[in-house]
Amino acid sequence: MAEARTPHLGMITGCVMLATIMQALDTTIANVALPYMQGNLSASQDQINWVLTSYIVAAAIMTPPTGWLAARFGRRRLFLISVFGFTIASMLCGAATSLAQIVLYRLLQGVFGAALVPLSQAVLLDSYPPERHGAAMAMWGVGVMVGPVLGPILGGWLTETYTWRWVFYINLPFGILAFLGIATFITETPARYGARFDWFGFGMLSLGVGALQMMLDRGEQKDWFSSTEIITEAVLSAVGFYLFLVQILTSRQPFISPKLFRDRNLSVGLLLIFAVGIILLATLALLTPFLQTLIGYPVFAAGLIQSPRGIGTMFAMLVVGRLVGKVDTRLLLTIGFGLTAASLAWMTTFTADVSSHDLVLDGLLQGAGLGFTFVPLSAMTFSTIAVEFRTEATALYSLMRNLGSSIGISVVSALLASNTQINHALLATMITPYNAALRLPEIARAWNPMTAAGQTALNSVVTREATLIAFIDDYKLMMIVALAVIPLTLLLRQKSRRPAGAPDAGHSAAAALE
Repeated sequence: MAEARTPHLGMITGCVMLATIMQALDTTIANVALPYMQGNLSASQDQINWVLTSYIVAAAIMTPPTGWLAARFGRRRLFLISVFGFTIASMLCGAATSLAQIVLYRLLQGVFGAALVPLSQAVLLDSYPPERHGAAMAMWGVGVMVGPVLGPILGGWLTETYTWRWVFYINLPFGILAFLGIATFITETPARYGARFDWFGFGMLSLGVGALQMMLDRGEQKDWFSSTEIITEAVLSAVGFYLFLVQILTSRQPFISPKLFRDRNLSVGLLLIFAVGIILLATLALLTPFLQTLIGYPVFAAGLIQSPRGIGTMFAMLVVGRLVGKVDTRLLLTIGFGLTAASLAWMTTFTADVSSHDLVLDGLLQGAGLGFTFVPLSAMTFSTIAVEFRTEATALYSLMRNLGSSIGISVVSALLASNTQINHALLATMITPYNAALRLPEIARAWNPMTAAGQTALNSVVTREATLIAFIDDYKLMMIVALAVIPLTLLLRQKSRRPAGAPDAGHSAAAALE
């Protein structure tokens, strides 16, 4: 029995799951509080989304070195540093008094939090015997989904009952319990001081990603390429990606081996998980202001409305876990992207009077679509990769998912701001004293364009409708992304069966950290 070979298995499972939940919770708990942060920190709509993208980008950049850091310093030591740093950064986020401060502290959260999920997964896989890896990963997967389910509800309740700062302070008890549990029950792995890492390649990739994200986040505010700052960031991003490409093609031990991309499943899987990343968090980033600002939901109600999305994902993952290996994985992926596209198509029909019933059903549908995508995509992406490349492949896979999320949030936020202005200008051209509708007695009393009160009322209505159209345009864009990647699933090669004794796809995370 695993319990006989691994002492305190239950406590080990509990403390690493606590660390996983803490990190997963932070991807969604802050969403419903964004409008409150925006007012408190004097930020614009696109600026406040830096609170989300800074965390995601930092986590994306710092995920690839996790394996090297664990090998160099020991897994338990890295785990403790990550939990401690993440908890302290959370406290700093809660105490932030300006936009610059909270973005900086969210960056620190991402830096320390990047290792929590892969380390948790690796510890579980090493603690359980191979025949129980499936059960361990199923339990771990459900734990990962607890964050997206509880995040909006807990975030809404804390913000409404106390203040938005408590969405960060709540990490303190989780962090203390996880730290004590890891320090007490997890044993250290031997440190390999001779392990090498391609820091130049990593640095150039970080420069490319960081500069690109800055350009996307600040482009709308700076009027894009009419700004010297945006041009500089674009050049730095291009130089970073170019030198990174040169490094992986010419270095003897590159950060990412170019041989990886000879595997068709991995190459296609990276494109698909990038698209999943776009849809996953960009939709949540849009839904929060849609519910609270446009429709007028209280913060706790907005959190409750968003929670069915996570519930749909969790149940779909449980169902699809039984189907993988029995049903063509490409069919499961097509169903997943199809359900996601259908939910986004439904969102393009939303009005400012959309019912909570429709919002809940659409959330369940979208969650089910994402759930049907996660598990089979991971299994298919790593099904044909050579064992010696699993470390780099898992790091690259996580990087692409996080990049999709951060770039998706930045793009839809910029489009929302610009399209709202464009739509407002177009709708305003219809507001003239010669518009027959405005001369109707019941309308003229409230919306008389010849009076100051009437102009104010008309501007409010026009702004609301312009914003609604901009939201719909963003939902339509993401629907197109979901539909566009479906043909890519046909390029995946279905593996007939896994050879006896071969490690499963989930084991790649443990391999990355050994």
